[in-house]
Amino acid sequence: MKDMVKTTAPKIPRSSHDCYVWLLIFACCVLAYFPALNGTWLWDDDGHICKQSLRSLHGLLRIWTDLGATQQYYPILHSAFWAEWFLWGESLLGYHLTNVLLHATAACLVIALVRRLELPGAWLAGLIFALHPVCVESVAWISEQKNTLSTVFALSAALHYLRFDQSRAKRHYALASLFFLLALLTKSVTAMVPVALAITFWWKRGSLRWREDILPLVPWLFVGASAGLFTAWVEHTYIGAQGSDFLLTPGQRILLVGRIPAFYLWKLVWPTNLIFIYTRWTPDASVAWQWLFPAALAALLAGLWIIRTRNRGPFAALLAYLALLFPVLGFVNVYPFAFSYVADHFQYLASLAIIVPVSAALTLAAQGLLNSKPRWTAPLLASTLLVILGVLTWRQSHLYRNAETLYRDIIVRNPTCWLAYNNLGNALDTSPERHDEIIALYRTALTLNPGNSEPHVNLASVLSRHTETLPEAIEHWEATLQAKPHFADGHNNLGVLLTRVPNRLPDAIAHFEEAVKLQPSFTAAHNNLGTALTRMPGRLPEAIQHYRIALKLDPKFAETYCNLANALAKSPDTQAEAITLYEEAIRLQPRYAEAHVNLGVLLSQNPEHRAEAIAHYEAALRERPDLDVVKRALERLRQP
Repeated sequence: MKDMVKTTAPKIPRSSHDCYVWLLIFACCVLAYFPALNGTWLWDDDGHICKQSLRSLHGLLRIWTDLGATQQYYPILHSAFWAEWFLWGESLLGYHLTNVLLHATAACLVIALVRRLELPGAWLAGLIFALHPVCVESVAWISEQKNTLSTVFALSAALHYLRFDQSRAKRHYALASLFFLLALLTKSVTAMVPVALAITFWWKRGSLRWREDILPLVPWLFVGASAGLFTAWVEHTYIGAQGSDFLLTPGQRILLVGRIPAFYLWKLVWPTNLIFIYTRWTPDASVAWQWLFPAALAALLAGLWIIRTRNRGPFAALLAYLALLFPVLGFVNVYPFAFSYVADHFQYLASLAIIVPVSAALTLAAQGLLNSKPRWTAPLLASTLLVILGVLTWRQSHLYRNAETLYRDIIVRNPTCWLAYNNLGNALDTSPERHDEIIALYRTALTLNPGNSEPHVNLASVLSRHTETLPEAIEHWEATLQAKPHFADGHNNLGVLLTRVPNRLPDAIAHFEEAVKLQPSFTAAHNNLGTALTRMPGRLPEAIQHYRIALKLDPKFAETYCNLANALAKSPDTQAEAITLYEEAIRLQPRYAEAHVNLGVLLSQNPEHRAEAIAHYEAALRERPDLDVVKRALERLRQP
């Protein structure tokens, strides 16, 4: 096959036929992903869908300005989730449909991009990408909207940059740069897009020109590298990509660089036995056969380089594929390496570097078949391929109906995956009758990976629900903090448990103080610290200060309004403010029994507010009919 730049393909102006192709893509995507559309929460979906503390304009500002406000610093992604919350709320169908439509849009952009490159097989490339089962993880998992949305931006950036390359119009460069920035702020793996563009220009021209090809991409390369380094730092500092699981030698990293691309290429070519969490192999430089992977990759690159004078396409495609995979090849640590070095969603964007040239090659081969008889052979083969891919995607989508189905599938096919046992325990944790099974799952996870803190955290959470197992729960939190001393949530949660143990209140306060030191915007920790300080003689002013900080961070935190009111109610000089705060807590949470009771107590001290006090006592008893002390107070108020 000759260099594909020499082939003829339709120009950008299109007929109405395109509209039918695009509608077909959207219809195929909805049909293929239909089993997942009513899917429930998975893994870290609740960490991506807008948290309660961010559901305001102030929360939107925090998404952009507060590094710890969201799970990762991807402000465009989390701004999108912020907007979607106001559209869909807790109805997950809206989020799933959004992901499917973004994926279909990306497939349509693939068609436009392939045509801009003047390659054949544009519609085939778009449909293969739309229906390929390796994309299921990115499309059926709500959290991976970072993939679908960033890919839409990345492909838009590439499309406008190619227009700029042809026209040299500044408006195209400006639009391309804007889309590239949006892609980076959605997911920084798109930082390699300018490298892929440079490789594309080399493929088209046989060489790169500094002024025309390289210089315009330099700002992109600089911004992309900065975004990538920043994300690597966030992964290490905030997400936890550190510790023994990430201590890889240079030799081990070379082994990963060879084996990971081979794994992904095989899954693209033969997309069966796809698993949400693949087996985590051990890269061992002393095992001779493991060196076959980097050796084979080097040999393949060398061979394709040698034949570049006849056809630059294969070398360029493989090089672009490796470039787009670069962030997850093992050069830098990413958190998922703790349980697997590979994941289908890692190659979502990179897969296009293979899908596009393969589609072009298949189309050229089909053109030869069309010139022979029978002429229906090529369309039949293409349709068969797409149907097979669609059926595989439809089957894979069934696994994403709910978390229990997904994690049980992992345990069957990857029984040593500690994370599957851990996450299955999380999924079952809403069923109290399965308490023993949940503990067994967490203990299995801990046995499979004793050095990981997550099973410790989850065991501590379950064990803390019963007084008799509280000491063991504290031990698991202490083990967690020994491994992760900068874990702000861990300090806060351990502090909460210690407040339940006699004579451990000073230790609890120390952990709360460490939590707010590590994460100054930690609303719950400020609230908990305030509550603990109110129990210490002479520290009420400090408690009030932390309550006010918590309210500044989250003005909709009803519990903190009530707690601050409790503290202020102790002084006659601040009881008027306390009444206002109780009223705000009730406005935010009308069925807040404690706030009704305490407000009733304050109001009952003034005969003019006797009727209001009675109303609040009655409201409290509607929620908590077991409050005998309130019943007695209510009887006294009703007496003449």
